[in-house]
Amino acid sequence: MKKQTVIVTGASSGIGLAVAQYFLQRGDNVVINSSSAVKLQKAFEELGAGDNVALVAGDISDKNTGIRLVEKAMEKFGSVDVLVNNAGIFGTKPFLEVDEAYLDTFLNTNLKGTYFTTQAVIPQMLKQHDGVVINIGTPLVNHALGGLPTTAPLTSKGAIHSLTIQLAAEFGKRNIRINTVAPGVIRTPMHLNGDEDNSDQSAGIHLVNRVGEVEDIAEMVYTIAKSNFINGAIINVDGGMSAGHNLN
Repeated sequence: MKKQTVIVTGASSGIGLAVAQYFLQRGDNVVINSSSAVKLQKAFEELGAGDNVALVAGDISDKNTGIRLVEKAMEKFGSVDVLVNNAGIFGTKPFLEVDEAYLDTFLNTNLKGTYFTTQAVIPQMLKQHDGVVINIGTPLVNHALGGLPTTAPLTSKGAIHSLTIQLAAEFGKRNIRINTVAPGVIRTPMHLNGDEDNSDQSAGIHLVNRVGEVEDIAEMVYTIAKSNFINGAIINVDGGMSAGHNLN
């Protein structure tokens, strides 16, 4: 399999860190990103601080961060083969309480971060006549849960799903493939309440009656990155949550 250079945003913990580790363990080069320089340095050391890892701290909602990620990848590894748009935020607030500033928080990080980071990598992929962009979405875009008021983040994630399909159409003939992985509830620091892991409380919304692990997502991201024929796909990795419910 061809050695790839992979950019992973939001890679200081959780899914992003697991994705970076998965590629590194299989011989690829990885450029990791986080908005926190301190957390990014810790992740860099956790990943072994080797010559096949580079890091770029910066808020992904600033389009210059995407530009710097491409520059670092080219300077250190000479190509940009895969972009994993993992950086994102989630939150709950009733629709009637959402103000413009709250909505903009999700649009800026989730949608604009994905949009403009992708815009930064595509020109280099066009030069290479090859590339893969993998976005992180959510099955909740098409599977609403009463009692979980999430219009702000889901509006941004729904836009990412649409962006995926349109970009796949625009660049598929140029051998650039755009896909989205939509995870169910995954055991990550997002579900920590202090030192307590609350993720297992959501096990029942998956048909497999458990939450996912970060490796479940990393495995799928890696599979898509190595494929030459997956394009325009929204792939649910959600334990069957989008397919149905358990009655008990």
